[in-house]
Order: sequence, then C-alpha cells, then structure tokens
Amino acid sequence: MDKLYVRDLEVFAFHGVFEEEKKLGQKFLISLELTLDLKKPGRTGDLNASVHYGELSQKVEKEFNKISYDLIETACNKISEFVLLKYPLVKEIKVSVKKPWAPIHRNLDTVEVEITRKRSRAVLSLGSNLGNKEENLKKAIEIIDEHSLCKVLKTSSFIRTEPWGYTEQDEFLNCAIEIETILAPNELMEFLLETEQKLKRERVIKWGPRTIDIDIIFMDDIVSNDEHVILPHPRMHQRLFVLEPVNEICPFYLHPLINKRVFELLEIAKETH
Repeated sequence: MDKLYVRDLEVFAFHGVFEEEKKLGQKFLISLELTLDLKKPGRTGDLNASVHYGELSQKVEKEFNKISYDLIETACNKISEFVLLKYPLVKEIKVSVKKPWAPIHRNLDTVEVEITRKRSRAVLSLGSNLGNKEENLKKAIEIIDEHSLCKVLKTSSFIRTEPWGYTEQDEFLNCAIEIETILAPNELMEFLLETEQKLKRERVIKWGPRTIDIDIIFMDDIVSNDEHVILPHPRMHQRLFVLEPVNEICPFYLHPLINKRVFELLEIAKETH
C-alpha cells in the first residue's frame, strides 16, 4: 500500500500536566504517515482520489488545539482517530507528536509519542433466546452502529436455530453483521461486553439462555491467542448457526488458520451434522 507523509508540522498548543503548560502553551511537532491507495490520483491527477495534505495539515492543527490534554499520548490518539474518521480513503495512520520544550529540567532534543491505528473489518455473530429475540438483535446492531468508531456495513437475515452445548432451553434467533471499526480487538471486545450488559445479558449457565450474545468471528486476518479475545473464533467452523448467517454476508472470507473460505467451511459443517 502507498504512503503519504506530513513531517514535523509545527503547532503551538496547550497540552501538559503542569499548569504553566496549560497557561503559556508550547511548540509541538506533529508527523503523519498515511497508508492509502494512490494509484488512481497518480495516474489521473484526481485530487479527490487522494488526501489534500494542505487541508489535512490545517484540520489537524485545529483538532490538536480543540482541547487541552494532560498527556501527549491522548492528543496523539485523538489525532489518529480524527484522521481515520475524516478521511475514509486512509486505511492506516501513524501519528507522532514531539514535545521539544518538555519541562523536565534536562537537556534533550525532544520527547516523542508515536501511535499507529488502522481501519479494520470485523465479522460478528449475534444470538438471542430470551425475551423479544428480534428486538434484542436489532437493538444490539443499533448500539454497535451508533458507536462513533464503528459502522455496520452488512447484516444477514435472522435465522432460527436449535441451542448448542446446553440444549435444555428455547431456540435461538441468530444473525451476523460485518462492521468497519477503528477499535483494536481488545477495545472492540470490551465494547461488545458493555453492549451485552446494556441488554441485560446474564452469564449463569455456560452456553445457557441469554438476551443477547455477541462474538467476534473474524477481524481482518488477525490470529490472536489472547484469552480475552481469541481470533478467529475457535469454534466458528463447527457451528451452523454461525456459518449460515456469516455465509450470507461474506462467503469468501478466508479463515486465516484453516485456510478455507466461509462457504467451504459451511459445506463441511453440513456434512458432519
């Protein structure tokens, strides 16, 4: 993928822990590394197919001065989110903020924080078998879509399925959605757990009845063994109630470990059930 750079944009702002920093302000140097596809503007000269770096610099300076933060880590993160939300063409951004006048009473060139953030695609599986199942699913999808750093791209139909694991319970209503998000996997998982709590999810029996269940099935081609968020979902290829709705919206998604596409996993799962 191609790159666009803005290096050491000089901005006067009021970030810092000390009161003097917030009152007097100081110089900061902001650098941006944008990852995006520049083939079309390179061939056609169409500025709308790229990012106007002059406009970008002005907008970043304005955003950087909106709020006074204690930490340049926070300011750096806010800039990365701002650019990804403002410029859909940008797939990934690396932002660095230098603080050459850092008040630490030592000789130094600069203090610098660097943050990388990216735009990701994730596939989620949703299920409900308590209360108004359809409303539970719709409300969960609405909450996800209303998050400032998430956008629902595709939604499958709702399908009725028999319970899996613990069978002494009512049938489920299941669906799948594909989202675009700027959240990292652990941040997305935290948000989904909060969403379950909002919809009164109670974890009493493993695989038991629930108002809502939301699982991350895929997130880009990430493979993670973090206990908090295992990717891809370790049992998705065994579950028809996951595979069938996922197959509706992204049949060609490639499982990064099994090396088979969703439609192939569905065919195999049907043969073994």
